[in-house]
Parts: sequence; structure tokens; C-alpha cells
Amino acid sequence: MIERYTLPEMAAIWSDKNKTDKWLQVELLACEGWAKDGVIPAEDIAKIRNARYNAERMKEIERETHHDVISFLRSIQEQLGPEGRFIHLGMTSSDVLDTGLAAQMKDAGELLSASLAKLVEVVGEAAKKYKYTLMAGRSHGIHAEPLTFGLKLALWYDELKRHQQRLAAAIEQVSVGKISGAVGTHATIPPHIEEFVCEQMGLGVAPISNQVVQRDRHAHFITALAQVGGSLEKMAQEIRHLQRTELSEAFEPFGSGQQGSSAMPHKRNPELCERICGLARLLRGYAVTAMENVALWHERDISHSSTERVIIPDSCTILHYMLHIFTNVIDGLQVDEERMLANLGMTGGLVFSQRILLALIDKGVGRQEAYKMVQRNAKKVWAMASTGPIQGPALLNALSSDSEVTQYLSRPELEELTNTDFYTKHVDTSFKRVGLA
Repeated sequence: MIERYTLPEMAAIWSDKNKTDKWLQVELLACEGWAKDGVIPAEDIAKIRNARYNAERMKEIERETHHDVISFLRSIQEQLGPEGRFIHLGMTSSDVLDTGLAAQMKDAGELLSASLAKLVEVVGEAAKKYKYTLMAGRSHGIHAEPLTFGLKLALWYDELKRHQQRLAAAIEQVSVGKISGAVGTHATIPPHIEEFVCEQMGLGVAPISNQVVQRDRHAHFITALAQVGGSLEKMAQEIRHLQRTELSEAFEPFGSGQQGSSAMPHKRNPELCERICGLARLLRGYAVTAMENVALWHERDISHSSTERVIIPDSCTILHYMLHIFTNVIDGLQVDEERMLANLGMTGGLVFSQRILLALIDKGVGRQEAYKMVQRNAKKVWAMASTGPIQGPALLNALSSDSEVTQYLSRPELEELTNTDFYTKHVDTSFKRVGLA
């Protein structure tokens, strides 16, 4: 991933040095396992423990061999004596690559889990802050009924908690190594050495493998990251909508020296949320590639290898960055509660149409008849919108002038039906259900 979207903690996990350090750890632990079996003499394992690779020499050898693991092994063995013959004993390249990769993914996953937990906390606090902040609910982009901004945020909080569970499961699935030899039979290296290496690295053991750890695990992991990204996109997109000039209800942070446009000094654009939406598209693409990698030829091919060098580090890096950015967005979100209330009233009471419909039904009016009574008056109110926000209780005025309606509902009764407390009476229940009591 380019430096612009990379945070240092994640960059360290996916650095070439850390990757090669993991390879060396696998090789040395395998030698320790052989030494426990008496295959490697005590004097030889003592020397092997001090073995190191040479990164520059690896590059030189790879220009000749076109094989990164062979280059790595030769750079180690060149620094050893006869004991070097025990390095990589009974192993295949994928034993090193897949086990080292699993350790990197586990570390990356734990970093992502911590970042996601921070976002969950920040969203939960914001939900409680705006628990009773009234605003217009919207469906199809059109005003629907009143709700609170806190309910919107509590919905996000609950969704992010589900992602915590998915991510934890995906990390568990992918945190397994394999030291089972060329086609996974353990013919050249026994299972107990595999168990020893994986245990020492903090990994589980793939119960059975061929030459590679099966890529359904990796697809699960990358897809879980893409799902988190999809939710972040949804949330960021909502803030983008709420920041539109016509709404002006909520705004992402904007620094005192920040500039929104090279041409128009007045611009305050939701560029952070737009960035999140764009990066989510990358994540989805990587998830598709991860699923394509599941189907390999026979016991193994390397069609997955070239793509994984890109999609696994990049997916972790992108999501880590997105979580960081969106946490800052929510933490610094500027909410205009008065504008939310003003927008709620801008349609002259149309948002109360269903409650009025239900009141007519409760008075004994047939549903379709009641619907038409409210709808024809709502159309009159809509017609007023061409001149700007509708002023005053236009729907109540129209309904109060409709003799068919007033047979059933008086003006005071109609006014009572526009009490917004009706729409917040169960907010506490929703908050308790998601753990925000």
C-alpha cells in the first residue's frame, strides 16, 4: 500500500524485514524440533541458533535463482559450516511461507481488532450523547418519520460489534501454520515438529494440509475485512449526505487551516468520508481475488502467491487506515441539532402522516379510505414546497379544512398527533438491547 494510506504500526508488520524474520523463526524452531529428536547434534544446534540471513545477499541470489525462499536459505547456509545442512530439513517452501504469513496475519488482525474496538467505543459514546436528538428519518432519500440521531449511531454501534465477532472468528481461522512437507503427508517431517513450531509461534496447527494451508481460510479473513470496510462506507456515506448543503446536519472535522477547494474558498467538503468510501471499493476487489485463490491445482500451484503479496498486506493496511480515519471523524463530528430540528419541520408536518392515518383507522375508518384522506391533503402540502421550506403546520391546516377528516379528528386531536415524544418512547429499549444502557 502506498505510504499515504499506511500507518507505521501496520507497516512494521508487513515490512520485508518482519516477513523474513518470521521465516527465520520458522526455520530455527524446526531445527529445535529436530534437535529434540536427536537428529541435530547438540554442538550443531548451538551454532544454528545464531544463524542469520543476509538481506542484500538474498537479493543477489534471487537475481540468479528467481526463488525467494531458496535465496533466503542460501544466505543463511553461506554463513554456517557443515551444520547448515540441517536448515530446512524435510521442509518445503510453503512450510516457511504459509506459517510465517499466518503469524503476520495474526499480528495484523490483532492490530485491526484493537482499532475496531476503539471505533466501537467512540460510536457508542456519540450514540449516548445524541440519544434524544430529533431529526428526520429518510427512506429513498425522502423524509419519512422522526427518529433520533442517537438511534442512527446506536445502529452503527451494533453493526460494528457484529464485525468484532466476525473479525475474531476470521483471525482464529487464519492463525494456523503447517510444517507438513512437500504435499502435506509429513513423510519427511513428523507432525510433532509441526505442532512444536506452531505452538512456539502462537499459532494453531492446520489439522490437515497439502502443500499449502487451504485458501478458504485466507478468503474468510479478507472477506471479513471487506465487510468491515463496507459498513464503514455506509456510515461515511451517511455523513456525506448529512453534510450536503441542503441538509447541513452533521459535519466531519475541518481544521482551522484546512482548505476544501483550490478554486472556491467557501468549500468545506467531506473529503475524509469520501476517502473511506473510495478505499472500501479496493477492499471489495481484494475479497474477490481472495476467493479466486481458493481453487488451486491439485496439491498446490502458485497462482495465489503473486496476488497475496498485494491483497493481504494491502487489505490489512487499508482497513487499519480507514478505522483510524473514521474514528477521528466520529470523535470530532460536528452536529447541528437545531438544523436537524428545522429540517424535521420543513415539510409542514408531513412526517406525521402515518400517525394520523392510524388515528383515523382507530376511529373506525377503513385503511384505504383513511389513506386517501391523508394523502390528498399531503399532496396539497407538497405543492407548497416549490417556494421553499413549508412554513407552519401546513398538513394540520389542510386536514382541519377537510370536512371528511374533521368528522373523526378535531383540531386539538390532530395537534396532539404531532407530539414528537411519541417517536422517542422506545429509545431506551433499543439502547438497552445493543448494550448502551
